[in-house]
Amino acid sequence: MSVADRTERNTLPGSPVVGTTKPRLLGVLGPGLITGASDDDPSGIATYSQAGAQFGFQLCWVMLFSYPLMAAVQEISARIGRTTGHGIAGNIRRHYSSGLLQASVVLLLVANVINLGADLGAMGNVLHILIGGPEQLYVVLVGLICLTMQVFMQYTRYVAVLKWTTLSLFAYFGAVLMVKVPWGQVAWHSVVPSMSFDKDAITTVVAVLGTTISPYLFFWQSSQEAEDQRVKPEREPLVDAPEQAPGAIERIRVDTYVGMAFANLVALAIIVTTGATLHVQGITDIQSSTQAAEALRPIAGSFAFAVFALGIIGTGLLAVPVLAGSAAYAIGEARHWPVGLARQPMEAKAFYATLAIATVIGIIVNFIGVDPIRALYWSAVINGVVAVPVMIVMMLMASDRRVMGELTIPSALKAVGWIATGVMALSAVAMGVTSFV
Repeated sequence: MSVADRTERNTLPGSPVVGTTKPRLLGVLGPGLITGASDDDPSGIATYSQAGAQFGFQLCWVMLFSYPLMAAVQEISARIGRTTGHGIAGNIRRHYSSGLLQASVVLLLVANVINLGADLGAMGNVLHILIGGPEQLYVVLVGLICLTMQVFMQYTRYVAVLKWTTLSLFAYFGAVLMVKVPWGQVAWHSVVPSMSFDKDAITTVVAVLGTTISPYLFFWQSSQEAEDQRVKPEREPLVDAPEQAPGAIERIRVDTYVGMAFANLVALAIIVTTGATLHVQGITDIQSSTQAAEALRPIAGSFAFAVFALGIIGTGLLAVPVLAGSAAYAIGEARHWPVGLARQPMEAKAFYATLAIATVIGIIVNFIGVDPIRALYWSAVINGVVAVPVMIVMMLMASDRRVMGELTIPSALKAVGWIATGVMALSAVAMGVTSFV
């Protein structure tokens, strides 16, 4: 039994204390850490690079501002999965209208396919730059590697691989240490909002928020919490075993807030790196993660370029399975299929077929003339817009006793969740207004 499971069990009345009642961090980290790390996918790296190149350190405050919002929203999605034993799509199917279910799944699929194609294209482009060879072949190979791991690797090993892959993000901490940074300015802009309110600035803010608060992250984390219950019989849905709630909620909170903090620190490191190098050199139009890496080479040196580029590959290998997996979970739960990466392929044929189709479509996107550079940045913008209706549904669900029983989310968490939803809605509206002015 893992430390995390002992922590949940040790909160039961009269249960003996096994080991420590305070969870060790590494034992607790799981769905929240993987979700947070996958948030910094190549699309996100492109967005943060553009923010730093175009605006310098001016948008550093967005990362500090967004942290409690994204952490709260992800905690809510995790609670839904852990409390009900079903992901978001499964709960919409069970408790809400078919029209709402179909709309939510379609919005997720559109955003995920664009994001998948953009991320695969970015990894193929980076490999081409680093080692030469045919870029589109690399796109196919990376997509097939991710798909093979999901289908054929044992679930517990696969999750362990995803956890270890998160270490690739430390590359960006290394990159920021290789450049000269005026940390006083960074600190000032991190706590004092300063930006113009023109179209470019607002669109960039929407893109940053869209890549930090993305629909696929909600569906993935809630489904992973439900999946963990299928592979760990001692965990039961909290609606059926409310005595497990204190330990489960403590684990979710630690896992989620650490994972989101890691994601935001990486994002901040990317903004600072590009702001301290590209922006001061007058290079302000960076619309892909690969372009950012290439632009860094003459300014920060070949080693900084290599570190930045390798980070793109590592986080892409993490994000592509999460994007394809969240789509498969959503469709599978909506259609009431057997779902889960812990199942054998023959036990969940439709689920794995959907996962494969999503990955293949992401590969095909790179062969039909879609500009991968533009797709990276605009996939973040699309996520920012799509997140709003999904968040509204999720907030209503988490406050609904029909869904959550007596374990509806507390008032403070509900307030932050609605604030996050309002911020995303206002930023999307502001982008629409400025686009037509």
